[in-house]
Amino acid sequence: MKSPSALEPPHDERPAESLSAKNEPGLYPDLDLDHPGPTKNYWWVWLIVFGLIAYGCFELYQSENARKADMTAKKGMKGPRSLPVVVATARSGDMPVYLQGLGTVTANNTVTVKPRVDGQLISVNFREGQEVQKDDLLAKLDPRPFQVVLDQAKGNLAQAKGNLAKDEAALRDAQANYVRDQELFKEQIIAKQQLDTQLASADQVRGSIEADNAAIEAAQATINSAELNLVYTRITAPISGRIGLRQTDSGNIIHSTDANGLAVIAQLQPIAVLFTIPEDQLQPVLSKLRQGAKLRADAYDRDESKKLSEGTLLTVDNQIDPTTGTSKLKAVFSNENHALFPNQFVNIRLWLDTKRGAVIVPIVAVQRGPSGTFVYLVGPDNKVTVRAVKAGLTQDADVAIDDGLQAGDVVVVDGAEKLAEGMSVNFRKPGQGGGGKSAARSPKQ
Repeated sequence: MKSPSALEPPHDERPAESLSAKNEPGLYPDLDLDHPGPTKNYWWVWLIVFGLIAYGCFELYQSENARKADMTAKKGMKGPRSLPVVVATARSGDMPVYLQGLGTVTANNTVTVKPRVDGQLISVNFREGQEVQKDDLLAKLDPRPFQVVLDQAKGNLAQAKGNLAKDEAALRDAQANYVRDQELFKEQIIAKQQLDTQLASADQVRGSIEADNAAIEAAQATINSAELNLVYTRITAPISGRIGLRQTDSGNIIHSTDANGLAVIAQLQPIAVLFTIPEDQLQPVLSKLRQGAKLRADAYDRDESKKLSEGTLLTVDNQIDPTTGTSKLKAVFSNENHALFPNQFVNIRLWLDTKRGAVIVPIVAVQRGPSGTFVYLVGPDNKVTVRAVKAGLTQDADVAIDDGLQAGDVVVVDGAEKLAEGMSVNFRKPGQGGGGKSAARSPKQ
């Protein structure tokens, strides 16, 4: 009897006929019922197969990624090897020295129009916001109460003059009687008492005359006051300027003690600007003023994009504000174009000096790094070099270079964020895309 192999599974104990009966022709072609195989499940074999398939897929994925990266690198090598930048040429010129400060526009003169006498407002003769001239009629008060006082004062004056004339006549009579009494007293016709009485009468008339003169002066003063009050019933403009909103209407009783008054007049031509500068910059300004120099002051709008007006520095305040460390200055502007308005916020540029022969480049060309300020200098071979510079005065979009550049040097003003020492560049126009072709070597930008 043949011994079974160690790896051979035991035969199925069922009859061969039953197995043969189930193996119909064509139904299970791979099943050999004459030599039946083992019945044990080999799942671990399939696990190994699937693992090998997964490993092969991973290797294929890695190879494909490496191939794509290599193709990308080759494409990059075929692209442009220089960066497009915008450049400008350093030039030699004059750089004005300005001091900048924040200022507020103030009217050169501001007057609150008030009545000088109390009375009823009967008419308003101005339009709100109107430009008025000095002595223009603005409003009228009822003049009748003041006219009555004037007429009464004139009557008192006439009465006082009549009393004066009567007393002067009495004085002449008393003086004549006193002269006669003196002759009679010499002849011993009248007593000394009668002579003294006549002299006292004459002196009494003289006192009445003095009282009449005082009454006349009082009446004349009353007349003058009444006439002045009549003038005050006509409210006129004390200065030339722009009148504001009306504070009261016709028909109201207004008083000289009213807080708001009738309206406010602000003088806008000329107009003043109060501005401040740091105390460290005050001494150069005082030095110029002591020399008699007229310092030009330019007023700009809030974002310093538009010049509003040109004027001159008038004076400097007599003290420094200790809380802010600034000094207050006052500039005067003709304001012919009415660009400045009271309480408007402006930026002031005060001209102090002019630096001659400065090397000037656009301020955007100056870069800042850990070691200080520098620029990207473009050489004749269109390669950039990092050049340390010392920036000086700035004006608008330009800066003066005190050290590091000379007139004619070409510097990068746009596209510097991707540059490094020794990189090649090509020139493009401002606003042009980064893929432009190389331009001429001598840019005039």
